[in-house]
Amino acid sequence: MATLEESFPRGGTRKIHKSEKAFQQSVEQDNLFDISTEEESTKRKKSQKGPAKTKKLKIEKRESSKSIREKFEILSVESLCEGMRILGCVKEVNELELVISLPNGLRGFVQVTEICDAYTKKLNEQVAQEEPLKDLLHLPELFSPGMLVRCVVSSVGITERGKRSVKLSLNPKNVNRVLSAEALKPGMLLTGTVSSLEDHGYLMDIGVDGTRAFLPLPKAQEYIRQKNKGAKLKVGQYLNCVIEEVKGNGGVVSLSVGHAEVSTAIATEQQNWTLNNLLPGLVVKAQVQKVTPHGLMVNFLTFFTGLVDFMHLDPKKAGTYFSNQAVRACILCVHPRTRVVRLSLRPIFLQPGRPLTRLSCQHLGAVLDDVPVQGFFNKAGATFRLKDGILAYARLSHLSDSKNSFKPESFKPGNTHKCRIIDYSQMDELALLSLRTSIIEAQYLRYHDIKPGAVVKGTVLTIKPYGMLVKVGQQIRGLVPAVHLADIPIKNPEKKYHIGDEVKCRVLLCDPEAKKLMMTLKKTLVESKLPAITCYADAKPGLQTHGFIVRVKDYGCIVKFYNDVQGLVPKHELSAEYIPDPERVFYTGQVVKVVVLNCEPSKERMLLSFKLLSDPELRKEPAGLSQKKGRVINVGQLVDVKVLEKTKDGLEVTVLPSNIPAFLPTPHLSDHVANGPLLYHWLQAGDTLHHVLCLSRSEGHVLLCRKPALVSTVEGGQDPKNFSEIHPGMLLIGFVKSIKDYGVFIQFPSGLSGLAPKAIMSDKFVTSTSDHFVEGQTVVAKVTNVDEEKQRMLLSLRLSDCALGDLATASLLLLSQCLEELQGVRSLMRNQDSVLIQTLAEMTAGMVLDLVVQEVLEDGSVLFSGGPVPGLVLRASKYHRAGQEVESGQKKKVVILNVDMLKLEVLVSLHQDLVNRKAKKLKKDSEHQAIVQHLEESFAVASLVETGHLAAFSLTSHLNDTFRFDSEKLHVGQGVSLTLKTTEPGVTGLLLAVEGPAAKRTMRQTRKDSETVDEDEELDPALAIGTVKKHTLSIGDMVTGTVKSIKPTHVVVTLEDGVIGCIHASHILDDVPEGTSPTAKLKVGKTVTARVIGGRDMKTYKFLPISHPRFLRTIPELSVRPSELEDGHTALNSHSVSPVEKIKQYQAGQTVTCFLKKYNVVKKWLEVEIAPDIRGRIPLLLTSLSFKVLKHPDKKFQIGQALRATVVGPDSSKAFLCLSLIGPHKLEKGEVAMGRVAKVMPNEGLTVSFPFGKIGSVSIFHVSDSYSETTLEDFVPQKVVRCYVLSTAEEVLTLSLRSSRTNPETKSKIEDPEINSIQDIKKGQLLRGYVRSVQPHGVLLGLGPSVVGLAQYPHVSQYSPSKKALYNKYLPEGKLLTAKVLSVNHQKNLVGLSFLPSDTGKPDVLSPSMELPLSKQEGRKMEAEERDQKGEEKNQKRKEKKNQKGQAEARLPGKEKTQGKRGLRTPASEQERVNKKAKKASLWEEDDSGMELYYREGEEDMEEMNVLPKEKPTKPAEAPRLQLPSGFAWNVGLDSLTPALPPRGESSDSEEDEKPHQATQKKKSKKERDLEKQKAEKELSRVEEALMDPRRQPESADDFDRLVLSSPNSSILWLQYMAFHLQATEIEKARAVAERALKTISFREEQEKLNVWVALLNLENMYGSQESLSKVFERAVQYNEPLKVYLHLADIYTKSEKLQEAGELYNRMLKRFRQEKAVWIKYGAFLLRRSQAGASHHVLQRALECLPSKEHVDVITKFAQLEFQLGDAERAKAIFENTLSTYPKRTDVWSVYIDMTIKHGSQKEVRDIFERVIHLSLAPKRMKFFFKRYLDYEKQHGTEKDVQAVKAKALEYVEAKSSVLEE
Repeated sequence: MATLEESFPRGGTRKIHKSEKAFQQSVEQDNLFDISTEEESTKRKKSQKGPAKTKKLKIEKRESSKSIREKFEILSVESLCEGMRILGCVKEVNELELVISLPNGLRGFVQVTEICDAYTKKLNEQVAQEEPLKDLLHLPELFSPGMLVRCVVSSVGITERGKRSVKLSLNPKNVNRVLSAEALKPGMLLTGTVSSLEDHGYLMDIGVDGTRAFLPLPKAQEYIRQKNKGAKLKVGQYLNCVIEEVKGNGGVVSLSVGHAEVSTAIATEQQNWTLNNLLPGLVVKAQVQKVTPHGLMVNFLTFFTGLVDFMHLDPKKAGTYFSNQAVRACILCVHPRTRVVRLSLRPIFLQPGRPLTRLSCQHLGAVLDDVPVQGFFNKAGATFRLKDGILAYARLSHLSDSKNSFKPESFKPGNTHKCRIIDYSQMDELALLSLRTSIIEAQYLRYHDIKPGAVVKGTVLTIKPYGMLVKVGQQIRGLVPAVHLADIPIKNPEKKYHIGDEVKCRVLLCDPEAKKLMMTLKKTLVESKLPAITCYADAKPGLQTHGFIVRVKDYGCIVKFYNDVQGLVPKHELSAEYIPDPERVFYTGQVVKVVVLNCEPSKERMLLSFKLLSDPELRKEPAGLSQKKGRVINVGQLVDVKVLEKTKDGLEVTVLPSNIPAFLPTPHLSDHVANGPLLYHWLQAGDTLHHVLCLSRSEGHVLLCRKPALVSTVEGGQDPKNFSEIHPGMLLIGFVKSIKDYGVFIQFPSGLSGLAPKAIMSDKFVTSTSDHFVEGQTVVAKVTNVDEEKQRMLLSLRLSDCALGDLATASLLLLSQCLEELQGVRSLMRNQDSVLIQTLAEMTAGMVLDLVVQEVLEDGSVLFSGGPVPGLVLRASKYHRAGQEVESGQKKKVVILNVDMLKLEVLVSLHQDLVNRKAKKLKKDSEHQAIVQHLEESFAVASLVETGHLAAFSLTSHLNDTFRFDSEKLHVGQGVSLTLKTTEPGVTGLLLAVEGPAAKRTMRQTRKDSETVDEDEELDPALAIGTVKKHTLSIGDMVTGTVKSIKPTHVVVTLEDGVIGCIHASHILDDVPEGTSPTAKLKVGKTVTARVIGGRDMKTYKFLPISHPRFLRTIPELSVRPSELEDGHTALNSHSVSPVEKIKQYQAGQTVTCFLKKYNVVKKWLEVEIAPDIRGRIPLLLTSLSFKVLKHPDKKFQIGQALRATVVGPDSSKAFLCLSLIGPHKLEKGEVAMGRVAKVMPNEGLTVSFPFGKIGSVSIFHVSDSYSETTLEDFVPQKVVRCYVLSTAEEVLTLSLRSSRTNPETKSKIEDPEINSIQDIKKGQLLRGYVRSVQPHGVLLGLGPSVVGLAQYPHVSQYSPSKKALYNKYLPEGKLLTAKVLSVNHQKNLVGLSFLPSDTGKPDVLSPSMELPLSKQEGRKMEAEERDQKGEEKNQKRKEKKNQKGQAEARLPGKEKTQGKRGLRTPASEQERVNKKAKKASLWEEDDSGMELYYREGEEDMEEMNVLPKEKPTKPAEAPRLQLPSGFAWNVGLDSLTPALPPRGESSDSEEDEKPHQATQKKKSKKERDLEKQKAEKELSRVEEALMDPRRQPESADDFDRLVLSSPNSSILWLQYMAFHLQATEIEKARAVAERALKTISFREEQEKLNVWVALLNLENMYGSQESLSKVFERAVQYNEPLKVYLHLADIYTKSEKLQEAGELYNRMLKRFRQEKAVWIKYGAFLLRRSQAGASHHVLQRALECLPSKEHVDVITKFAQLEFQLGDAERAKAIFENTLSTYPKRTDVWSVYIDMTIKHGSQKEVRDIFERVIHLSLAPKRMKFFFKRYLDYEKQHGTEKDVQAVKAKALEYVEAKSSVLEE
């Protein structure tokens, strides 16, 4: 089909410039039909009189033939526009789109979602439920090629390849949008789609708003029967309908789809069609108005004129049309802008509802010579006359190969051209041509042209995993599947083929309808000269051809040919010899030559044979296994092989592609001895191995090797091929061929071999050669001797001779290779079908699993279940049990150490430090201590002591390094030093490391059987000396010896004959005083007499009975206890009893003496010994009740010290006694015990753990005697706490941490009493509690662990916020509040609370700064009444009235409603607290005015001006105070103005009322009167002192009067005085004070006066009217500097959010103070704060126009600063850059720029600016300043390297300067 491109310039006279062309084109397009249509149709509409007609004819006469031709310019893509309605014909129907043929050879596409809304909805439903809907038809079922459809152009876009693409819509809502319900008339022909099926018919979607269209069932029956094959209509079905009846002004219409009604429907004038709503597809009666060579102009529906181009004349009547001839025409399209109507006179369009019948032309693809041009249309294309007289058309883009080669003059009528028919336009019934050379010469034009079996050329487009896409023609692409890319399977096709390569393929299959093309690149198939089978009929018996195997089965091979033809080669026809297992010999994709045995085309069955009967040579041997090919493989060659089967010693394989049988022994699968069997186990028949080396070949027997070391040697060409190339000293890589007693034979890849004699086989002594090497092992050998004649050589395998560089590097390389091979094994396991094996393949070391203990085995190991898949064996060895007591069914967290891929077992560990790895960043090449956790044959897995990460390290550092003496072997649990080589675990889950020197290894002692493995105990080396000495001692013997060494818990003694004996601390004294160390009693060298009481085995560390045969080799255990030395004392033969039995003899609660062996920091316990074979543990928490001891146990307890301990019970391991130093460990009610915090739960409390797994919980109410919101912040997990057990009823203990419980003797103050039940609460009580939640009816407050009170909303706050959400915000869960108990209902367990300040005396729970309305007056009256009832004094009521009065005053009409309430006095201590806080608060809130306050009084006054922090509510309710822009805060509470007198002196009216003086009642004695007088004098002097105190705060009007008298010029005092009145909402008094101040302050103190004026402005702004504010402002301007007053008022307006007034004031200022830069800058900042960046930029421009040029730089800089702070940082940078480019030497601007960038930019930007500055040519002094700044910046933000770099640059600058001076 034609590709759609831009049109070309008209006429061909001159080449038009691009821009000119674009302009001209648009003009031409707009004016294309303006005279004939737009003017004409509108004129006709205006008047249908004759004169207009005659005028039109005159105009026409004047027109040249060119303009006539322009009028009839046929449609092109450019002339289509969005919203254009057009008639089209369905050309192709695909699953998701329709291809529509449009008039004049155009083409468009309709997406599946553009059919109708109902259909789209169904599609969405289908997608949502992911299965097909039954009643949803696919597009091919709804539409068929040839159907005429009304479309609307939805968009004209450009595709990826630069072609134009027209998107259309069939949706009736878009097509019929131009119709309204009122415009619908009976007889109108519309198109619509079925939107739903109803009982009596169908609801139709005709797309008209407000109209329901219904198609009754009887009216649809005929259509269903004739056109729909009797099937019901379905949603989305497209129909032509005629309106039968219109009801309700178009609200309901009835339709008909009958053939008779539709085909005869004609648009009439009565239907009132207009140019706006005329629809394509309507048939009209028309009259020919004018006949031209290019078409007709016709008149229709009386008023309208339209065009019929030459393509749409009736072919039979062409040339016979005349003026005024009556014709019938069909509307093709209506242009929405120019209103051009195009019509067609073709008969096929005059019967609506009839599909087009001719859908193609028979000569499609034919190349035609000398076709004459009929006509040329410079915007659309040209028409040609074919030989049979039929017209054909070529689009403009198809007239030449490129735009540049296009010559319009060669398309004059009569000129001939060579062209090709490329498509057919159904709408025009025209063949479409192309004159492009590429298309004419193209081998294939359409998919239909390509036949299976054809050889085609194409270019590679892309290479994907599934195959390669190849471009065969202009619109044709084909796929070469991955298996068809070459004769043999290739792994990396991208290496062979590249995008853009030209390739030669053969077509396997072509399906033109689906546009599917499959091809092959198998060389044999492409170049085959044998006949191709493309259908079963081609397959004649005896025919030989090439095919390819698609499947290999046990019954034979299925071979495929072209066009999906396939046949079977039965098993007996596979070869002359019998092949038992075809899958071993053949593979999928293999190209084969076959002969047809027989074929049944009707059944599509074919039998084939590989026995090619006619070829005598091939008959002798099986196909594909010829001896010729056998010779191809040479020794040393690398080949790919396929595994056929496994034998005992290795793998039987076949070499690809020639299928030569070969053998690959198991040891030759890997360089690592252990990995060979693994790979052998997991490789399966059918697997392919790449890069396999041929080692030897003898009579049909090929031996292979896959060792990477040997393969890389061969690849690198480093293996000598014969003896002449070998010289002594050479290092060669080979493998052990055989092992003899005298040495080992080594073979090399080329087949040469040599002997390594026993003497130079190893650096270690060789007892047996087979201990050192195994057959097949890879080794490095050094040539020591060569005998070329005898073809012999001697080799050395010693490590000292064969070292390959650095040991660490070699070790890491071996480890990496080994782990890489294991990953290869994992990928083989993933291919298995078993889920178990696949899961095992995914499991890696380091993974943490949650498992369940299945059983504990006899050897101490544990089996687990509950893995990711059933049947998975998970095992922890005894060591990896980590000494934990485990039982079946217990849940445990474990970490994977290794996966045994042969036994299919996962080895896991319970060690806590491995399970809970620490997230610590590790550094490469850092050295770490590690513990060996698992040993493999070639590597070990260890865990880092610090972090618990698992690391792998190689056990060998060389291929030859395989032998270890027992003493050199590593053991699990042993300590090693590792150097990390990777810091992140890779796919293996392990870090890679290299082991440090063996000297750094630490030994783990062999265990007693009974002992748990996590005891890190080392054997005393002194005892190890006597291991071999035999002795003849027996138990009870008396011996004499010398003390050799003294250890904390035992003494080593040398007896006669050099035998070593041991005395335990418990066998030195009969009575051991607590705290002493018995071993200290003996001195080294002292002679002692002792009795033998037992014998300890060196290896097992166990005591053996005397009868034991090994008793002679034991270490005698001695005793020097006086009681045991006495004669007649029986020897302690009880040592033969196992320690476990002995431990059972100890009862809980029993007291024992034990000796401290060590403090285990990790496990946090003391390890002690009670007797030589009885050991115990004291958990740290059971050592003391003192925090000091627990913090530093090492200071309190010395090693070797005797301790008195109480037995708690045997430990979980059964081998230890568990002891306590603080008495029996009973967690019973009332006990105090030490525990550790296990978990902190915000707003709830703590979980505490105790020794032996007991857990307790502490409620937040029991954490402390004094509640606090941050009470839990002091607790972190593992913190030791002292607990009191409240209850043991539950499994989890209930605890208290209150010091009143844990330390009752301290009698600490209990601020918040315990409330454990509702009985603990009394009415009227003040309690504190934590907010639990905000409920719809009130706030729940937790008062105790199980007691909750409710404060209903009237009792929560005196404000009533409109949104309850505010309660959630201000009363979050966990907030601490004070409440008064209003009621207690014991029956219902209800507690009523109040948070009101009047009840609690605390500030309101809601912040007064929120300006919330107070709760209703009635509520307050009720409160007042309640208070009366409670017997409160009248005074309180008086205060209440005052408050109400104050409020009434505050509510001034038309102003901000701010309620004020007289502050309640707070105790002085609280005031002091508030004052202290106030002093800390910032004095300056926001200094916007740029002005300062000057204080004569100095700093003391500054301190007096206490500004309360905003977030601290000063009292229950208060009006927002005035704010001075210069930083004075008006919201100073009354509290801060109260004198700081001692509380006893404070007395209020109410107190006087309550306690009247007793003088009136009783006469006092003289003594009493004297006392009273003294008291009064003291009181007076105290008051005077208080008044003299400079820190005293004034508290009454009198106080202030006194102060202002002393300092009349201090504005601060006057302002505080005003604030004092304002707090009482006495605004008039505050005004009077201001006026007094203005009169009093000296005229010289301008700033002080200004401060008062500003305060007055503030007061009027907040409490006055606009009028009063204006008056004050005018006065202020007269008395002060006007600019300052203006700026202050602007600030006041801005802060009180009166932005409009502020804006107006700034405009006044700009007129009055246009020369003041401060005004411009303030206004700019004001605009930026309001996010009016554009206006701010405009202000800057105005400022620069108004201000003198010397000010410009400063103003620009200031604006840039403002941009940085408030606006766009990028714009700010641009302003600075601009300024600096003009004034590069303005260091002040540079400085500001640097400051701003440091604050708002990135480090890179800052450094860039510094770099620029230090390269400026400024004065040295200035340069020094910038270098210093740069250096300071780098010191703060950079590294040491950066600092050095700056210093170097500074030095460079100095040197450069000095050199210039010298010159």
